[in-house]
Amino acid sequence: MGLTRRTLTLLVATAAALTAPAISPAAAAPPPTSAVEPLERAHAHNDYEHDRPLADALEHGFTSVEADVWLVDGELRVAHDLEDTQPGVTLQSLYLEPMRDLYRENRGSIHPRWDGQLQLLIDIKSDGPATYAAIDRALRAYAPMMTRWNNGQLREGAVTAVISGNRPLADMAAQRVRLAGYDGRLADLHSGLPAALMPLVSDNWTNHFTWAGVGPMPEAERQKLHSIVATAHAQGYRVRFWATPDMPGAARDAVWRELIAADVDHINTDDLAGLQAFLLAHDPQEQQAAA
Repeated sequence: MGLTRRTLTLLVATAAALTAPAISPAAAAPPPTSAVEPLERAHAHNDYEHDRPLADALEHGFTSVEADVWLVDGELRVAHDLEDTQPGVTLQSLYLEPMRDLYRENRGSIHPRWDGQLQLLIDIKSDGPATYAAIDRALRAYAPMMTRWNNGQLREGAVTAVISGNRPLADMAAQRVRLAGYDGRLADLHSGLPAALMPLVSDNWTNHFTWAGVGPMPEAERQKLHSIVATAHAQGYRVRFWATPDMPGAARDAVWRELIAADVDHINTDDLAGLQAFLLAHDPQEQQAAA
């Protein structure tokens, strides 16, 4: 796995208080402080759609969150669709500012007493080069907490940004100092792109697998999945699939079991509590950490 971890005690009340730009009234009441185990595989898909962006994910031990971004009137607005963007609801207000507050509060980490990196997956929805240029400027304002690549040399920070969606590969590759990685696709597995540029490879599950959790996984598809992960890991890439089954039930559980068995790095979900419970119950890696 690319992200390391120590057992943490997550101060949920602090996280909730620091995510002040609430999307819904439910965000007004901070939850009680609780101890939460960090979950290296847990990725919050469309995290901003939860009542308390970032805070809900941290409360459930997630170590990766995803935000869709549109460049509108000079702002990096967060929403799935352009018509849903709102002034002031931005990458900075929902994510970078609360992360910086937590970074300062926790003396250099997002999760207290944890030495891993929180992944911020930024899915560009608008024009790639223009939006990435604005993201790059925004990230530089938070440089002390960010992972950076300087002439290909990695310096890990508390937050690792990765660019997905409309990704301007040439623009990113040309940067001497970069504060974000490139999210590749399975077609890039044999591209020779270094992990210093492409730390993550993501793809649509349904484009590569017919099995959706009903009945046993075909052995040929199981071998294909394991081969994909092994090939990626051998080159230093992490792996994520989107569009896996996400409705609670046996089919989702079956797919999640196969993803864990293949050592897929990030499991994509909108169901924070569901994945948290599943990983703690079924992922040997998480069980060992919690012991």
